[in-house]
Amino acid sequence: MKNLKVQIESLLFVTTKPLKITKIKDLIEGSKLPDVKKAIEELKEKFNTDESGIRIIDNSGVIQFTTAPEQAELVKTFIKDETTGELSRPSLETLTIIAYRQPITKAELEQIRGVNCSMILRNLMIRGLVMKKDDKKMLISYYFVTVDFLKFLGINDVNELPDYEVLNNNKDLHKLFNPDEEDDEGMDNFVSDDEVNNKEGVSKEEDEEEDKSDIEENSEPERLTVNVYS
Repeated sequence: MKNLKVQIESLLFVTTKPLKITKIKDLIEGSKLPDVKKAIEELKEKFNTDESGIRIIDNSGVIQFTTAPEQAELVKTFIKDETTGELSRPSLETLTIIAYRQPITKAELEQIRGVNCSMILRNLMIRGLVMKKDDKKMLISYYFVTVDFLKFLGINDVNELPDYEVLNNNKDLHKLFNPDEEDDEGMDNFVSDDEVNNKEGVSKEEDEEEDKSDIEENSEPERLTVNVYS
């Protein structure tokens, strides 16, 4: 299958948790399990070398990208700075959106911000400011702020956030997440000609009779008048 390795590589890059090989097969439409396994082995040959800073871990059919063990100290220092220092502007934006729109999916969050939020969500969860709950029936994950987030702000509930009601019920965001409802609303507001006539007290039959009468009155052919000058 063309580009199968590229597709698998993309999935491993954006996911925040290990993926089962069978799950990868289900995600990539038209793929077959033997082909997926072969592509993963080829990716291992590509990444699991001293020339790469990324490794592919395979634990009984569950795989994930990880950093090279030789770079553990460097990565540890970076993560420590990321998780204990001040929040970056993108992290603050993400945290604010979650607080005002929770529960929110990753897809909805990325619709609002327009960028991939995988790493930011991971860092916010490591800091204990955001938590994730999985809906196993719908196979969707939702993000919420944590109790530690509320403690940090000194509030008891997200409802106490400034302008919470206004931003939580923002109509533009609701339309963004529920475009079908907007279409239905447009159809509800559509009024047919019959409804207009009925509201004005004119039936369809009366309207047609009036049109017929107008045609008969104006049915006399036009006469062409020619002025002849001697």
